Amino acid sequence: MVTTTPTRPRSRSSDQETVAALRAGDEEAVATLVRECQPMMLRLARSFTPSAAVAEEVVQEAWLGVLRGLDVFEGRSSLRTWIMRIVVNRAKTRGARERRTVPFSSLVEQGDEPAVDPARFFPADHPRYPGHWAAAPSSWEGDPGAHLLGEEVRGLLRAAIDGLPDGQRAVVSLRDVEGWSAEEVCDALGLSEVNQRVLLHRGRSKLRAALEAYLDNSA
Repeated sequence: MVTTTPTRPRSRSSDQETVAALRAGDEEAVATLVRECQPMMLRLARSFTPSAAVAEEVVQEAWLGVLRGLDVFEGRSSLRTWIMRIVVNRAKTRGARERRTVPFSSLVEQGDEPAVDPARFFPADHPRYPGHWAAAPSSWEGDPGAHLLGEEVRGLLRAAIDGLPDGQRAVVSLRDVEGWSAEEVCDALGLSEVNQRVLLHRGRSKLRAALEAYLDNSA
């Protein structure tokens, strides 16, 4: 899976120190927080908006919301999760104005096409391996695996993530690019654990299919 260097989670004590500095108007604390969070905020906003330009405007609005809301931040979630929840709320509102949208929780895509061809699995009544792989994914060991470190494959994965449906793109970006836990993603996006798991599975399966196609063509 494509990754960037994940933002290291802050401890609660670190969050408290940062919030105190922000409330005191410490410009260096503001600059540090922006450096840490801005790239992730842009990627998350882009999951809900039709263009990079709109995503940038959403992030600017979200920063204003963060600074104005510091006095009511109670530390029930991490500072990072609280900030990303503000981004999500701003992005949903803006996205609704830019294009027709549906509630994010409905993006589990119940009833759409299987994420992986069902023919690759044993049937549910198989005597030994019900529902397990019958035709396993192609191995990435050996020479083809070297491609995974190449910029071409990184570009392929970035494009594949950008092409995912909104819900899958947001969940995959947070889990596999940013390194968030399932609990953090559910909290930030307002998803149930089941919905988060379904979106992640569908998104990862589509990325894997894109990689398999690439490696088969490169062999």
